[in-house]
Amino acid sequence: MSRHCDCCCGGIPPGLLLIRGKQWNLQTYRYMVLLTTFIAYACYHASRKPTGIVKSVLCPEHKGTNQGWSPFNGHDGTSKLGEIDVAFLACYSMGMYVAGHLGDSLDLRLFLTTGMVGSGIFVSLFGMGYFWNMHSFLFYLSMQMIAGMFQATGWPSVVAVIGNWFGKRKRGLIMGVWNAHTSVGNISGSLLAASVLEYGWGWSFVVPGVVIVLGGVLVYLFLAPYPEDVGFSCVHGGGGGGDEEAQVNGVKKGGGGGGVAPPTREGSVNRKSVGLVEACMIPGVIPFALCLFFAKLVAYTFLYWLPFYLTQTGLWLKAYQNLSSGCFCLNYKSFAFDDGARPIPLKCKLHGS
Repeated sequence: MSRHCDCCCGGIPPGLLLIRGKQWNLQTYRYMVLLTTFIAYACYHASRKPTGIVKSVLCPEHKGTNQGWSPFNGHDGTSKLGEIDVAFLACYSMGMYVAGHLGDSLDLRLFLTTGMVGSGIFVSLFGMGYFWNMHSFLFYLSMQMIAGMFQATGWPSVVAVIGNWFGKRKRGLIMGVWNAHTSVGNISGSLLAASVLEYGWGWSFVVPGVVIVLGGVLVYLFLAPYPEDVGFSCVHGGGGGGDEEAQVNGVKKGGGGGGVAPPTREGSVNRKSVGLVEACMIPGVIPFALCLFFAKLVAYTFLYWLPFYLTQTGLWLKAYQNLSSGCFCLNYKSFAFDDGARPIPLKCKLHGS
């Protein structure tokens, strides 16, 4: 996802108007953006964990009319659980393509806020089926599909925001550390869902749903998706440290980040969106996409089916497997070197046991 540097900006977020100091520099805003987007995507991943946690409750090992939750406690219960997972991921994957294009033309702060609030609503509605005594498979399938479409707004948006604020210098190191939000979200989501499961499986969806809605409010109040929003020029320069240093010095001379001086746009590089075919022609894109495909294949297998598998096979105690599944998530981190010429090692670790 990309955007013209001289595009219309969304204005200063209301929360920053209340707390920011007059002399906030570029680095301070960058730390704010890193923290806000980290929390935002951790909330996305946390809200995806409840489905894997409650599978063993919806479809227990010893099926019966008084056990589990209809329509998932029948002989085809595992198939139905698989269908809602496939529906979610199908809508999520198709929505990613649409979200990438929408993010190029919409304000990323509002777009991300809408996605987080929408995700929270439909994740919570899935859990409300417990309180409403809902036993319609179509209801749960629909909630998962709509939630998947809203979930697709997350990754393209947060990556675009990071790209807007950080040049090529040290981007690999920053992305490697920042990408820990995936593991943090998986772990916290598992702990949240498991901690309230004893009160009814519906709470395992409602609580993470409320958390991501609150995360959306945080994004709306404090996320500045573009440097121009707070008075800085575009950071899409040549990628060297000189351009960024010049921006910092220039803003300081102008009276502080987001101060009286309007954003300087001289020397900005207009970036146009590229299509799918053009993107695939970029060297390294297809090999990286294939690597990510298999990494995600393993990650989402653990995410959705590991707790259920452990319960059905009796390998771990039921209470222990719910809590530990969050730590047994795939943690893939990439660290790129500053010059971009050397290879990027990928580290895949399984936390848990």
